[in-house]
Amino acid sequence: MTTRRSPGEGSVYQRIDGRWEASLSVGYSSEGKRRRRKVVAGSKREVSARLAKLKSEIEGLVVDDARMTVAEWLHRWLTEEATTAVRPRTLLVYEVIIRCHLDPVLGHIPLQKLTPPEVKAYLSQKIAAGLAAQTVRSQHAVLRRALEIAFRYGYVARNVARLVSAPRVERAEIHPLDKDETRRFLDAVQGHRLEALFVLAASTGMREGEVLGLTWACVDLDGGFVRVEKTLARYGLGYHLDPPKTRQSRRAIAIPAAVADALRAHRATRQAYQFTLESAWIGNDWDLVFTNEVGTPLSASTLQQIFKRLLASTGIREVRFHDLRHGAATFLLAQGVAMKVVQEMLGHAQMSMTADLYSHVVPELRRDAADRIAETLFSGRPQAPAVAPGTSHADREPRDGTAECDHLAQSYVAVAPPMAPSLPVANIRIG
Repeated sequence: MTTRRSPGEGSVYQRIDGRWEASLSVGYSSEGKRRRRKVVAGSKREVSARLAKLKSEIEGLVVDDARMTVAEWLHRWLTEEATTAVRPRTLLVYEVIIRCHLDPVLGHIPLQKLTPPEVKAYLSQKIAAGLAAQTVRSQHAVLRRALEIAFRYGYVARNVARLVSAPRVERAEIHPLDKDETRRFLDAVQGHRLEALFVLAASTGMREGEVLGLTWACVDLDGGFVRVEKTLARYGLGYHLDPPKTRQSRRAIAIPAAVADALRAHRATRQAYQFTLESAWIGNDWDLVFTNEVGTPLSASTLQQIFKRLLASTGIREVRFHDLRHGAATFLLAQGVAMKVVQEMLGHAQMSMTADLYSHVVPELRRDAADRIAETLFSGRPQAPAVAPGTSHADREPRDGTAECDHLAQSYVAVAPPMAPSLPVANIRIG
């Protein structure tokens, strides 16, 4: 027997086993399915008491003011939740997305009344305004994360942003410098004050921020490796030396002897230059390997400008500095280095990311693998003569052992049942 109650009051009913059960709706899952909480007791009075207690617990999570807007929640989420969950630089990006994009369009809508069509219309509006698909995806991701916390706290019945697909991003093709172009570039930068930087980047595939944030404490020239422990970033009021984003990005990279020699020469040259400048040398507190002319951090924009000028002066096509990283990975894979080793060297979180980024090298690796197995198994073994188009194996000149095969074929014909038609020996394939 079920007692009918008003919506939101919960349901109380007696089960077949004689016990009493109460259920209360507590919102919806991210897939839009209703979620319920249940309590069971031996009597109706007891289960009603437990239901009342459950309701009080749930109502403590409900928004006190149903008029709370999307803007109010986004700023509350930014200051109370995101502040302790992401890095300072990421937090600044979130703040810009909310202030410049989400607030002006969606901010006035009551939080509990935001719908999937409104989110979809927002994304379409941004794409129509000319924003890149990746930029709009980032805005969608911020909204989705904020609404997910609101859903967990019971402020909304569902995360409507999860019900809307973000714009699809077409991955740009990678066109790094080839082997000859890279050699020409490295030859051209010999003697340049940042020669060691370019040599290191082209040899190890380190990210721009990792190269600019490298300190001498993380360089072991005798052991032949560098450790990636920090990355240089510029945000807020200055430069920051932040830890890498992922555990895999924090790594040790072996360097060739030529790279170690370039770093030794760079250190000696910089020490002499610093002595020459005397008081004009400002320096930095981190003991960075690569700096500007007065010892302060080298900005990413300045590095890009220097890189492009050097490419132009050498007559090499223009690419991004980041393409030196792609080039290093491509060279390693083309030389047969295992994908797992390349992944660890680049600091990718998953090997699938490495395989996806450098899928253009995979066909070459497959051919190389086939050639290597052929060399292992069939090297020195006599090869069968090629068969001309339009001919069959039966049309070839007899090889050693043909007579024995013909005799064996004749014996098969001899023992065949009488009703089986005789076949010409020349048309029987052996094996």
